[in-house]
Amino acid sequence: MTQNSKTGAVFIAGGSLAGAGVSATVGGMGLAGGFGAVGIGTAPVVGAGAVAGAAVYGAFKAVAAGDAAAFGAMGIGAVGGAGFSGVVGGMGLVAPKIGLAFGIGTVPMASVGAVIGLAAYGFAKLLDESEVKETPAQLFARMEEKVLQMDYYNAAVIELGLFLSGNDLKQKFAALEVEEELQRLKAEFSTAKTEPETATFNLQLPETWKCVKTLQGHLGRVNAIAITPDGNTLVSGSDDKQINLWNLKTGKWLYTFSGQAEAVLSLAISPDGKQIVSGCVDRKISTWQIDKQKFLRTFFYLNSPYSHHSFVNSVIYSSDGRFITSASSDKTIRIWGGYTGDLKRTLNGHIDAVFSVAISPDSKILASGSADKTIRIWDCINWKQLEIFTEHSAAVNTLVITPDGKTLISGSTDTTIKLWNLHTRKLIQTLTGHSEAILSVAVSADGEILASSTRKTIKIWHIPTGNLLQTLPGCSPVAFTPDSQMLVSGGNGGTIKIWSLQGLNDWTCNSLLSQKWWEVLGVDANAQPQDVKFAYLQLARQYHPDVNNSATAKASMQVINQAYQKFQTQLKFK
Repeated sequence: MTQNSKTGAVFIAGGSLAGAGVSATVGGMGLAGGFGAVGIGTAPVVGAGAVAGAAVYGAFKAVAAGDAAAFGAMGIGAVGGAGFSGVVGGMGLVAPKIGLAFGIGTVPMASVGAVIGLAAYGFAKLLDESEVKETPAQLFARMEEKVLQMDYYNAAVIELGLFLSGNDLKQKFAALEVEEELQRLKAEFSTAKTEPETATFNLQLPETWKCVKTLQGHLGRVNAIAITPDGNTLVSGSDDKQINLWNLKTGKWLYTFSGQAEAVLSLAISPDGKQIVSGCVDRKISTWQIDKQKFLRTFFYLNSPYSHHSFVNSVIYSSDGRFITSASSDKTIRIWGGYTGDLKRTLNGHIDAVFSVAISPDSKILASGSADKTIRIWDCINWKQLEIFTEHSAAVNTLVITPDGKTLISGSTDTTIKLWNLHTRKLIQTLTGHSEAILSVAVSADGEILASSTRKTIKIWHIPTGNLLQTLPGCSPVAFTPDSQMLVSGGNGGTIKIWSLQGLNDWTCNSLLSQKWWEVLGVDANAQPQDVKFAYLQLARQYHPDVNNSATAKASMQVINQAYQKFQTQLKFK
């Protein structure tokens, strides 16, 4: 193979990996239009990445050689793209879990066609240079297969996902900051050891959330979690098309429900804790029996083989179990019999994808949040629309109603959380602090604590005051256990994190002897060094005396510093 053909292969393989990274980062997505909705998995996005890589190589060769044939290929592709748009009609690209939904018209399709034309030119040039007697389609299939079979494929996808999300750069900068911070803290710690600190160590410190367990079992991003009313069982749904059952006390995997054709986007558990309802990219709603570990039924809309015309983004049981509510990218909300699965009613009103629904504890009020930037309030008795909230400036991705039924909480792509009085229908307050779209919110059973999450972080808030209590290195989705002592969240890739609410009064020099360093830092025992450094820096930003002048901050920082030193010592002997 010539040097040029090797260069072309690099362009295409690089594009394939980029496509895989985009799929891993964005999660479940698909095309929706007059023809229905079609899920887009990893392989099609890998293919699109390879085509883009070939197009870049084609452009490179056209510029270098001044070949007019490239422009002809682009023209033919553009005409084909426009023709395809004319035949298929209006359609759009939707990625529910990142709040993405936009239309694709004739002009964008013509541009896509032009890129495909340029890619065909790139493939042709690559074949000419490599002297391989293959068609472009055969070459692409061969290269795609090689990319998908690469030993380092998963590592490359994770690395690319971190880069695309910005976590990679942040963690690299954080590592530098940690080293500088550690040197300062070591100096302070050395000085502090000569001073009598016994009284300080016995002070009562605030409560905090610490990661006590990481569950691994899914092969794709976790999109939905639910916890049974008794707090014993965790249910998770993923891009890998699976629903897993876990023992929440031990972290042990119990069972996997299979059968979904596409990614699982939403889950809910019946009030009696016996059934699971799931909503998927494949447009179907299904129910499963937990104790007998079997499939029950799929809900059908009229004579359609589907429950909705597009992705099912949210499902929820009413507190009395009488009905199930679903929200879809087809802009509708549907009400189903909780025991029969029969369609009771379809609610129309939103003008864009509906991402979330919430039902009040008395089953009288329904709230829905949409990509149209509105929240709509519905009466569950006569199903009439009562109110429209328009204060968000971007898509409303997630909703929850407090256990007392008085407050509605919404999270939006505009990075804000808003609290509403459901009786007066007035905005109470707006919480700010996130820098990305808020994808999930959860409220503790006592209604005091709110957890909000993005694709990078979790923030813990005190609802009565609106104060930010803590920032955790986890991600969407989030859910509290019924006793409010544990928080479950998504983690990196297909992992799930379990956080425990613990008092920091045991963060003393003496108690550190009975605690592992990873328990103090709130990470998994086998966490990567960069993740440990990142967790350490997050704690340092909370408790370092330079930023926290409370009486207990210095003692806390010394304990954190000791834990990190133990980690570094362990690292040297690996």
